[in-house]
Amino acid sequence: MNNNHNQHLAGQNNLAIGQAGRRELLAWALFDFANSGYTTVVLTTIFSTYFVGVVAGDMPGSATLLWSLSIGIANFTVMLSGPVIGAIADDRAGKKRFLLISTLGCIVSTALLALVGPGDVLPAMLLVTVSAIMFASGENLIAAFLPEIVPEQNMGRMSGYGWSLGYFGGLLTLGICLAYITWAKRQGLPETESVPVTMLITAGIFALAAMPTFLWLRERAVPSVQDLHLSVLTISFRRLAHTFQEAARFRDLFRFLITLGVYQSGVSTVVVLAAIYAQEVMGFDTQALIILIMVVNVTAAVGAFICGHLQDRIGSVPTLAITLLIWIAAVMAALFASQSVHMWIVGNMIGLAMGASQAVGRALVSKFSPSERSGEFLGLWGVMNRLSAIAGPLSYGLINYWSGGNHRLSLVSTLLFFIAGLLLLARVNEQRGKAAALDAGVTMSK
Repeated sequence: MNNNHNQHLAGQNNLAIGQAGRRELLAWALFDFANSGYTTVVLTTIFSTYFVGVVAGDMPGSATLLWSLSIGIANFTVMLSGPVIGAIADDRAGKKRFLLISTLGCIVSTALLALVGPGDVLPAMLLVTVSAIMFASGENLIAAFLPEIVPEQNMGRMSGYGWSLGYFGGLLTLGICLAYITWAKRQGLPETESVPVTMLITAGIFALAAMPTFLWLRERAVPSVQDLHLSVLTISFRRLAHTFQEAARFRDLFRFLITLGVYQSGVSTVVVLAAIYAQEVMGFDTQALIILIMVVNVTAAVGAFICGHLQDRIGSVPTLAITLLIWIAAVMAALFASQSVHMWIVGNMIGLAMGASQAVGRALVSKFSPSERSGEFLGLWGVMNRLSAIAGPLSYGLINYWSGGNHRLSLVSTLLFFIAGLLLLARVNEQRGKAAALDAGVTMSK
């Protein structure tokens, strides 16, 4: 009886794959728009500099280290928890439920940052760590819906639409926050009063823009009815153990995850340290840096949109190879840049490559994932993203420390990540990887 019931449920699930309408697809993509303001405002620009300069301003030698430690703890936590949460979500058909929890967690902890002031180092570190964990967990979970809502041949462009909307969402949120800060300065309000308000703005935009996702996006997965006497943690670890035992079956998925971990280490380094490079090496001031970041968001949106379509035409692996070549050219140009105009050119190249590589990476893992195990496999995608967020910036920082602050020498490590990623990509067979995912889905439905 249970076997027949499972077959019926699996059949229903398979029939639902790729049947999402335009409203539901927009709801999925709008989540990228909603959460991008958090990374742009909190992690990259306004709050990160506020933490270093004001919250931990009395600890100038340790402020940057404490900020990096908070982000590092968050990345490490998600690296361990991502696949487990994904496996539980798959087993209990709870991706949307977990997504709601992570979204509310990020919104609330971001809003609570408005209460942080000078000297509140530990509360700030705690809230930043929690918000970053919730944000990254949400990224994994929203990505796990992709194999359910569109057929394989459209995953590239759908992922591209999401990333493209995301960059515009980050740009819009940053623009509103900067407009408020500018107005507050004219009113004579100090930074300790204006910056906290931007945390409320960011949290509010996240909450409003994410509402369509929870109103319209459907949970197509069905809960497993097997091993009801076991705890969800036991089931999730068993599923993960089974996945790693099947590494040979999904060898292209695992090869690509390693490839992604390598080249994404370069991407993570650029995201975290490009502004520092522009400031320390090229002499950019704060205003020029903010304008550069806003311009890069626009070109990244364009890159994600174009490559989303391109990978559905020529394949994800060839598109990613083109993207990595652009990354290599951009980093080499930065190494030899001597004037500020060169950095503007490099910044736009980076933006184009950044949006493209992130959209392609998510789509390719989705193509290699059986829809019934998308949460688990996209959790592994999140693991590699978090690992790269630790390894890339750390390698840059260590080389910079050992070389006595030589940023150009440190950038060489970033270049090597992209070159190594391109070489590893040559071992990934896209058609074989998609066939393995399809075969696994058919097997699970029997």
